Amino acid sequence: MSVRAVWHTGFSVRDIERSITFYRDALGLTLRHRQIQDNAYTARLVGVPGARLSVAQFTLPAGTSGRSGHVLELIEYERPRGDAVEPAINRIGSAHLAFEVDDIDALRARLEAAGATFFSETQEITAGINRGGRAVYLRDPDDITLELVEPPATPAGPGAPGETADL
Repeated sequence: MSVRAVWHTGFSVRDIERSITFYRDALGLTLRHRQIQDNAYTARLVGVPGARLSVAQFTLPAGTSGRSGHVLELIEYERPRGDAVEPAINRIGSAHLAFEVDDIDALRARLEAAGATFFSETQEITAGINRGGRAVYLRDPDDITLELVEPPATPAGPGAPGETADL
């Protein structure tokens, strides 16, 4: 027995409608599915008695040739409401989701207008397998950490001389 695929990545959000607007309209993902989960099974699964979840799932836009067919799942706990965690990229258990993009500058401008906050200016990748590309970290309106990566035209490849597996 082994893991066969990544099913989805999920994050809890404050306001599902705001998150849908950000991920669909600003980031450009496709809203794949929405549902309310208000049943005993879901409460047992997530270990939160009486849980009522509003769920939205996203995929890459149709026709996008990317590295994965991954699904992003955003969940608003309508009942009981949760508390925000203090975001810190170096905190144990913190996570981020990286998106491969083709025009990092245009997407950055769109995301800034939609309320994203960026860690820094967009960085040239000077080491590792993505040397020659560009990348930047940001937080969405719920402080979820995302990364945009514009890969180099020709990847350096793993084990390039004198390189480590940096971004």
